[in-house]
Amino acid sequence: MTLNDSTVNRRTVMRTALAAGLALPVGGALASCAGGGSSGTGDGDGKKSPKGKTSADNPFGMAAGSKVDAVIFNGGYGTDYVTFAGKVVEKKHKGSKVKVSPSTQIAQQLQPRFVSGNPPDLVDDSGANAIGINTIASKLEDLAPVLDANNLEGTKISDTLYPGVKERGLVGDKMLVLNYVMTIYGLWYSASLFEENGWKAPKTWDDLLDLGAKAKAKKKYLFAWGKEAATYYQTLAMDSAIKEGGDEVRLALENLKPKCWSMKPIQDVFAKLEEIVKKGYMKPGGAGTQFTQAQAQWSKDQAAILYPSGSWIENEMKSQTKKGFKMTGIPEPTLTSSSKMPFDALNAAPGEQFIVPSQAKNVAGGKELLRAMLSKDAATNFAKTKLAPTVVKDTVPASGFGSTALQSQIKMLDAAGEKVFNIRFVDLYGTNPDMLTPWNSFLSGQMDAAGLTKALQKITDKVANDSSVKKVEIK
Repeated sequence: MTLNDSTVNRRTVMRTALAAGLALPVGGALASCAGGGSSGTGDGDGKKSPKGKTSADNPFGMAAGSKVDAVIFNGGYGTDYVTFAGKVVEKKHKGSKVKVSPSTQIAQQLQPRFVSGNPPDLVDDSGANAIGINTIASKLEDLAPVLDANNLEGTKISDTLYPGVKERGLVGDKMLVLNYVMTIYGLWYSASLFEENGWKAPKTWDDLLDLGAKAKAKKKYLFAWGKEAATYYQTLAMDSAIKEGGDEVRLALENLKPKCWSMKPIQDVFAKLEEIVKKGYMKPGGAGTQFTQAQAQWSKDQAAILYPSGSWIENEMKSQTKKGFKMTGIPEPTLTSSSKMPFDALNAAPGEQFIVPSQAKNVAGGKELLRAMLSKDAATNFAKTKLAPTVVKDTVPASGFGSTALQSQIKMLDAAGEKVFNIRFVDLYGTNPDMLTPWNSFLSGQMDAAGLTKALQKITDKVANDSSVKKVEIK
């Protein structure tokens, strides 16, 4: 069966009240058919992946004294959390060495290594330049055995995770991706700044426009953006349109339908965003500004008062955030009072997709490093240092380690309950780099909503009409 013939079953899943009052919904399950997922005998540069003796303490048979090569996306969460887990592996497997290499150009740097049959042992395939999973599915390991193994504390890993982690990583009947971080998308602001000015957090696009006028009166902008993150506004627009129009909108986008970008809820959101741009509520110059510098205009300079992002934003900007900022997240706005989904609905799902290439030199080592990352100590270290929860349960206290942003994530997830959705087509087909160009033009005021719609549809149609691209039908 090819991906073109397959069907993805999506579960709107979110349940479970967890320890410390933390309820974390998990994103929809996506599945497709593909070849791939070997037995763990990758042959790297032509040699068999070294194998040691399997045991309860070494379930994948990592060879003694072997090296593990990990390439990790160096984004909002950095890479030191993998280094932390690497130290755990080195301590447990004497003589082993874990090399963690940061990258912001995953596709550009790793696609040649996949082609040459010499990929890393573990990859965090994330960020704007991620490799589309569907393009390398036949070259990836099935990671279900990782969930079936015991963690370092002796508990079966699958029993320690939030629901949906396996389903989220399914490609056909194989789990080729392990998503490590619970990611929540929303609007972020300084609660202290809002309190100081008597502003209320917006719930609708009309609220946003009203707030833009108030910000302008204070010589501030409503939004800022950076060139590499212009598509954060695409996520904002899609999420808001999905709230308005429901699954009809989501599925049209996910399944690359003709004229999907012309659907009324999407066009209505684009119109509101275009009005924000035309009224001068968007800080100029974003298309020529590096994205963390643009984010600092919001978090440090407070030149802009709102920013759309995922829950990695606090950690990403922790060295460039004004003292007393009280970073807080809220769901994306709705368009009307008759929206199919309420304001509290969230785009939330496990993210940061980790993969183990089948042709890696040390497949067992890649899986062992993942096992270490899923230990309670490593997961708690991540939550405490990155101020975001992993997929491992019971690692975040209700206090959020003192983080207002993390506290707000817990509140958002609690309020959303089962009203959670997720969008995957951009990651599945790797379209983000192409989409950045029209979004930068639109946010700069150089392209109108009609031009943006045409450009995005052209990108979508190109993938949809390319018979060499294996498609994933999402339900």
